[in-house]
Amino acid sequence: MQHPPLEPFASGFVERPDGARVYWETSGNPRGRPALYLHGGPGGGLGAGGYRRRFDPDLHLIVGIDQRGCGRSEPWAADDLSSLRHQTIDDLLADIEAVRTHLGVDRWLLHGVSWGSTLALAYALEHPGRVTEIVNLAVTTGARWEIDWITDGIAPVFPEAHARLRAPLRDDERTIEGYARLLTDDSPAVRRRAGDDWDAWEVAHVSLGPLAKPGPLHTEPRHRRNFATLATHYWANDCFLPGTASIMSRASQLEGIPGVLVHGRRDISGPSLIPWRLHRAWPGSRLEIVEEDGHGGPRSAQIAQDAMDDFARSAR
Repeated sequence: MQHPPLEPFASGFVERPDGARVYWETSGNPRGRPALYLHGGPGGGLGAGGYRRRFDPDLHLIVGIDQRGCGRSEPWAADDLSSLRHQTIDDLLADIEAVRTHLGVDRWLLHGVSWGSTLALAYALEHPGRVTEIVNLAVTTGARWEIDWITDGIAPVFPEAHARLRAPLRDDERTIEGYARLLTDDSPAVRRRAGDDWDAWEVAHVSLGPLAKPGPLHTEPRHRRNFATLATHYWANDCFLPGTASIMSRASQLEGIPGVLVHGRRDISGPSLIPWRLHRAWPGSRLEIVEEDGHGGPRSAQIAQDAMDDFARSAR
């Protein structure tokens, strides 16, 4: 069972050297064990704050960040395409460090969901001394094959939706690169249609999970366009983790950081092979495959919640 709803007791912005303003909020126990939630996307945002219910508010100081370019952070990527030059994984990791320093946090648990799990792993590899534990849900690592899988590999499962996704692209064009091109086109109409088409594909490939809902993933066209702009920007650039910088090639360096990887067997967006490989490469990690869940789900969320609460209790 989720913890009761709660509101932030503090929030604000961290001003970044490039002009970005990164939104943060804190809830739970001000003297609790710090825990950072990293949302999905790229470009998903914190939303209405339901993530807070995964943490015991008596045990945790809960920190949420709207990653640069989305949510309440400013500017939005789709509103200022020039800001994309400051959209790399290094920029995101530096933002996290800036928030940590601003809040006076020494070390924290990381809870990443989907793209947020990639970001949590990348942060832990760069700043292992700042991480107490990692609990990741719907695990991804940003590898090129994962990106090609989610954009083209699952086409045989959703042939109608994939045909619509490919319709505006050149025949010889990689899907992710084609959409990164369309979403930075000079024409607002082209960008708007690309955002709508990308959103429709996102709805299709998560439709097999227990939490799937009909209709667009984002109700507002501006939100659809912003999400698509950020997702395709990162994915077309291998999440800025190419070659030897890839997470999987460095996973053994996570040894000593307790980790729990929770993944739905029916997650067609990201097959269970991803967390399975990561678990085998990460000494001391624990893998939980949830047979009935897809890209998230109630059982997966409960396992992640229990793991985070257990970590907090064991540290008291």
